[in-house]
Amino acid sequence: MVKEFSYEIVEEIAVLSENPKGWRKELNLVSWNGRPPKFDIRDWAPEHEKMGKGVTLTNEEFELLQKTIKTM
Repeated sequence: MVKEFSYEIVEEIAVLSENPKGWRKELNLVSWNGRPPKFDIRDWAPEHEKMGKGVTLTNEEFELLQKTIKTM
């Protein structure tokens, strides 16, 4: 059984890379199933009609990631 879900890209923040087929790895704010938006990193098809597996981060997780990257 396939579960239905919904998503809305609330803000497109950055394109991190693009492959030859036009899919882009993006950092966006995404609302999943009507919930508050989270930071999201994943591959998207050109018109955001399909997506690959990704990672979602809360505001707190994103802030910790930012601090960690700055110390590297």
